Amino acid sequence: MTTRTYAFGSPTNLRQRTFSRRDSLPLRPDGLWQIARGAVRTLTWNQEGTLITLGYWGPGDVVGQPLSKIQPYQVECLTSVEVSYIPSHQYYQALDAIMSNIQQSEEMLNIIRHERMPYRLHQLLIWLGNKFGRDVNSGRLIDLRLTHQGLAEAIGTRRVTVTRILNQFEREGIISRPRRNFIVICVPMAKVKEVEPLSLMSMVAAQ
Repeated sequence: MTTRTYAFGSPTNLRQRTFSRRDSLPLRPDGLWQIARGAVRTLTWNQEGTLITLGYWGPGDVVGQPLSKIQPYQVECLTSVEVSYIPSHQYYQALDAIMSNIQQSEEMLNIIRHERMPYRLHQLLIWLGNKFGRDVNSGRLIDLRLTHQGLAEAIGTRRVTVTRILNQFEREGIISRPRRNFIVICVPMAKVKEVEPLSLMSMVAAQ
Protein backbone atom coordinates (compact mmCIF):
# COMPACT_ATOMS: atom_id res chain seq x y z
CA MET A 1 0.00 0.00 0.00
CA THR A 2 1.25 3.50 -0.86
CA THR A 3 -1.04 5.52 1.38
CA ARG A 4 0.26 7.31 4.45
CA THR A 5 -1.45 6.39 7.71
CA TYR A 6 -1.66 8.87 10.57
CA ALA A 7 -1.97 8.01 14.24
CA PHE A 8 -4.62 9.56 16.42
CA GLY A 9 -3.66 12.43 18.66
CA SER A 10 -5.36 13.46 21.86
CA PRO A 11 -9.16 13.84 21.79
CA THR A 12 -8.91 17.64 21.90
CA ASN A 13 -7.05 17.60 18.58
CA LEU A 14 -9.46 15.29 16.81
CA ARG A 15 -12.38 17.57 16.02
CA GLN A 16 -11.20 18.79 12.63
CA ARG A 17 -8.38 17.48 10.50
CA THR A 18 -7.04 17.98 6.99
CA PHE A 19 -5.45 15.18 4.97
CA SER A 20 -3.74 15.06 1.59
CA ARG A 21 -4.51 12.89 -1.41
CA ARG A 22 -3.40 9.28 -0.85
CA ASP A 23 -3.36 9.71 2.93
CA SER A 24 -5.19 7.08 4.97
CA LEU A 25 -7.57 8.34 7.66
CA PRO A 26 -6.72 7.05 11.15
CA LEU A 27 -9.41 4.75 12.48
CA ARG A 28 -10.77 4.11 15.94
CA PRO A 29 -13.39 1.63 17.13
CA ASP A 30 -15.33 4.37 18.92
CA GLY A 31 -15.54 7.23 16.44
CA LEU A 32 -16.41 8.27 12.89
CA TRP A 33 -15.10 10.86 10.45
CA GLN A 34 -17.58 13.16 8.71
CA ILE A 35 -16.32 14.60 5.43
CA ALA A 36 -16.61 18.35 5.00
CA ARG A 37 -14.63 18.62 1.75
CA GLY A 38 -13.08 16.16 -0.68
CA ALA A 39 -13.56 12.49 -1.47
CA VAL A 40 -12.38 9.18 -0.03
CA ARG A 41 -12.83 5.52 -0.76
CA THR A 42 -13.14 2.68 1.70
CA LEU A 43 -11.27 -0.46 0.77
CA THR A 44 -9.96 -3.83 1.81
CA TRP A 45 -7.75 -6.46 0.21
CA ASN A 46 -7.81 -10.23 -0.04
CA GLN A 47 -5.16 -12.82 0.79
CA GLU A 48 -3.56 -12.35 -2.63
CA GLY A 49 -3.21 -8.62 -1.99
CA THR A 50 -5.88 -7.60 -4.52
CA LEU A 51 -7.53 -4.32 -3.52
CA ILE A 52 -11.32 -4.22 -3.28
CA THR A 53 -13.11 -0.87 -3.20
CA LEU A 54 -16.03 -0.92 -0.78
CA GLY A 55 -17.41 2.56 -1.45
CA TYR A 56 -16.82 6.16 -2.48
CA TRP A 57 -17.68 8.97 -0.08
CA GLY A 58 -17.91 12.75 -0.28
CA PRO A 59 -19.08 15.84 1.61
CA GLY A 60 -21.63 15.04 4.30
CA ASP A 61 -20.82 11.33 4.38
CA VAL A 62 -19.46 9.53 7.41
CA VAL A 63 -16.81 6.81 7.36
CA GLY A 64 -15.03 4.80 10.00
CA GLN A 65 -14.34 1.41 11.47
CA PRO A 66 -17.62 1.20 13.45
CA LEU A 67 -19.51 1.07 10.13
CA SER A 68 -17.80 -2.11 8.97
CA LYS A 69 -16.79 -5.51 10.30
CA ILE A 70 -14.46 -6.13 7.37
CA GLN A 71 -10.78 -6.61 8.13
CA PRO A 72 -8.50 -5.23 6.88
CA TYR A 73 -10.30 -1.93 6.41
CA GLN A 74 -8.88 1.36 5.20
CA VAL A 75 -10.12 4.83 4.25
CA GLU A 76 -7.99 6.35 1.49
CA CYS A 77 -8.17 10.02 0.49
CA LEU A 78 -8.78 10.46 -3.25
CA THR A 79 -8.37 14.24 -2.95
CA SER A 80 -7.33 16.68 -0.29
CA VAL A 81 -9.87 16.09 2.48
CA GLU A 82 -11.24 18.01 5.46
CA VAL A 83 -12.99 15.89 8.08
CA SER A 84 -14.54 16.29 11.51
CA TYR A 85 -14.36 13.62 14.19
CA ILE A 86 -17.59 12.31 15.75
CA PRO A 87 -17.13 10.34 18.98
CA SER A 88 -19.53 7.51 19.71
CA HIS A 89 -21.55 9.47 22.28
CA GLN A 90 -22.43 11.98 19.54
CA TYR A 91 -23.54 9.51 16.84
CA TYR A 92 -27.11 10.72 17.30
CA GLN A 93 -26.04 13.96 15.59
CA ALA A 94 -25.10 12.04 12.44
CA LEU A 95 -28.00 9.58 12.10
CA ASP A 96 -28.96 10.85 8.63
CA ALA A 97 -25.37 10.43 7.41
CA ILE A 98 -25.16 6.93 8.96
CA MET A 99 -28.40 5.94 7.22
CA SER A 100 -27.03 7.35 3.97
CA ASN A 101 -23.90 5.22 4.38
CA ILE A 102 -26.05 2.09 4.55
CA GLN A 103 -28.06 3.13 1.49
CA GLN A 104 -24.99 3.94 -0.59
CA SER A 105 -23.35 0.66 0.39
CA GLU A 106 -26.41 -1.16 -0.94
CA GLU A 107 -26.27 0.86 -4.16
CA MET A 108 -22.65 -0.19 -4.68
CA LEU A 109 -23.55 -3.81 -3.95
CA ASN A 110 -26.33 -3.64 -6.53
CA ILE A 111 -23.89 -2.27 -9.13
CA ILE A 112 -21.30 -5.00 -8.69
CA ARG A 113 -23.98 -7.72 -8.85
CA HIS A 114 -24.58 -7.00 -12.53
CA GLU A 115 -23.52 -10.14 -14.37
CA ARG A 116 -21.85 -8.38 -17.31
CA MET A 117 -18.81 -6.17 -16.81
CA PRO A 118 -19.89 -3.45 -19.27
CA TYR A 119 -23.09 -2.96 -17.28
CA ARG A 120 -21.16 -2.82 -14.01
CA LEU A 121 -18.77 -0.17 -15.28
CA HIS A 122 -21.50 1.86 -16.94
CA GLN A 123 -23.65 1.88 -13.83
CA LEU A 124 -20.66 2.78 -11.65
CA LEU A 125 -19.86 5.76 -13.89
CA ILE A 126 -23.47 6.92 -13.69
CA TRP A 127 -23.40 6.58 -9.90
CA LEU A 128 -20.12 8.51 -9.64
CA GLY A 129 -21.49 11.15 -11.99
CA ASN A 130 -24.55 11.63 -9.82
CA LYS A 131 -22.48 11.83 -6.64
CA PHE A 132 -19.36 13.71 -7.71
CA GLY A 133 -20.25 15.12 -11.12
CA ARG A 134 -20.89 18.59 -12.49
CA ASP A 135 -22.41 19.64 -15.77
CA VAL A 136 -20.10 20.73 -18.59
CA ASN A 137 -20.82 21.53 -22.25
CA SER A 138 -20.26 17.95 -23.42
CA GLY A 139 -22.13 16.17 -20.61
CA ARG A 140 -21.45 15.47 -16.95
CA LEU A 141 -17.87 15.50 -15.71
CA ILE A 142 -17.02 13.10 -12.90
CA ASP A 143 -14.91 15.43 -10.81
CA LEU A 144 -12.55 12.75 -9.52
CA ARG A 145 -9.31 11.32 -10.82
CA LEU A 146 -10.34 7.85 -11.94
CA THR A 147 -7.61 5.40 -12.86
CA HIS A 148 -8.38 2.23 -14.78
CA GLN A 149 -6.95 0.25 -11.88
CA GLY A 150 -9.17 2.03 -9.37
CA LEU A 151 -12.29 1.37 -11.45
CA ALA A 152 -11.27 -2.27 -11.78
CA GLU A 153 -10.96 -2.55 -8.00
CA ALA A 154 -14.47 -1.13 -7.63
CA ILE A 155 -16.22 -3.56 -10.00
CA GLY A 156 -14.12 -6.68 -9.42
CA THR A 157 -12.25 -7.10 -12.67
CA ARG A 158 -8.83 -6.53 -14.26
CA ARG A 159 -7.41 -3.20 -15.38
CA VAL A 160 -7.11 -4.36 -18.99
CA THR A 161 -10.83 -5.16 -19.03
CA VAL A 162 -11.71 -1.67 -17.83
CA THR A 163 -9.40 -0.17 -20.46
CA ARG A 164 -11.07 -2.18 -23.22
CA ILE A 165 -14.58 -1.24 -22.10
CA LEU A 166 -13.77 2.46 -21.69
CA ASN A 167 -12.22 2.56 -25.15
CA GLN A 168 -15.41 1.03 -26.55
CA PHE A 169 -17.58 3.52 -24.63
CA GLU A 170 -15.51 6.38 -26.04
CA ARG A 171 -15.84 5.10 -29.61
CA GLU A 172 -19.61 4.86 -29.12
CA GLY A 173 -19.78 8.44 -27.79
CA ILE A 174 -21.03 7.41 -24.37
CA ILE A 175 -18.06 9.01 -22.63
CA SER A 176 -15.23 11.36 -23.45
CA ARG A 177 -11.92 11.83 -21.70
CA PRO A 178 -10.87 15.48 -21.87
CA ARG A 179 -7.72 14.86 -19.85
CA ARG A 180 -5.92 12.04 -18.14
CA ASN A 181 -7.96 10.19 -15.47
CA PHE A 182 -11.08 12.33 -15.93
CA ILE A 183 -14.28 11.09 -17.56
CA VAL A 184 -17.26 12.96 -19.01
CA ILE A 185 -20.52 11.04 -19.39
CA CYS A 186 -21.83 12.35 -22.71
CA VAL A 187 -25.22 10.61 -22.64
CA PRO A 188 -27.69 12.62 -20.52
CA MET A 189 -28.51 10.96 -17.22
CA ALA A 190 -32.25 10.65 -17.96
CA LYS A 191 -31.66 9.01 -21.35
CA VAL A 192 -29.18 6.53 -19.93
CA LYS A 193 -31.94 5.02 -17.81
CA GLU A 194 -34.30 4.75 -20.79
CA VAL A 195 -32.01 3.58 -23.60
CA GLU A 196 -29.31 0.92 -23.43
CA PRO A 197 -26.18 2.24 -25.20
CA LEU A 198 -25.21 0.27 -28.31
CA SER A 199 -21.80 -0.49 -26.87
CA LEU A 200 -23.34 -2.24 -23.89
CA MET A 201 -25.54 -4.37 -26.11
CA SER A 202 -22.80 -5.24 -28.56
CA MET A 203 -20.24 -6.01 -25.87
CA VAL A 204 -22.64 -8.25 -23.96
CA ALA A 205 -23.43 -10.11 -27.17
CA ALA A 206 -19.74 -10.58 -27.83
CA GLN A 207 -19.01 -12.11 -24.42
